Amino acid sequence: MMTESDVESSFEEEFQFRSYGKGELAMLYIQGVQQASAVKEFNVWIRKFPGLEQRLMETGMNRTARKYTPLQVRLIVKALGIP
Repeated sequence: MMTESDVESSFEEEFQFRSYGKGELAMLYIQGVQQASAVKEFNVWIRKFPGLEQRLMETGMNRTARKYTPLQVRLIVKALGIP
């Protein structure tokens, strides 16, 4: 049985946790559309996932910021999966 730390380790092997521009991360999750459309849809995903937007706000996320911090990216990937 995989523990949470095992899952974290597999995340780290598959995905680089670093600062991402909001459009950059949105395009990894939502492909085949313009960046602005991807960002809009990605923001909907974040708002709809139970508690995710609140957890991001607790890290100091600002809706007008242009980047996600590595911690914010980790929270998003933990909630939505690896893009």
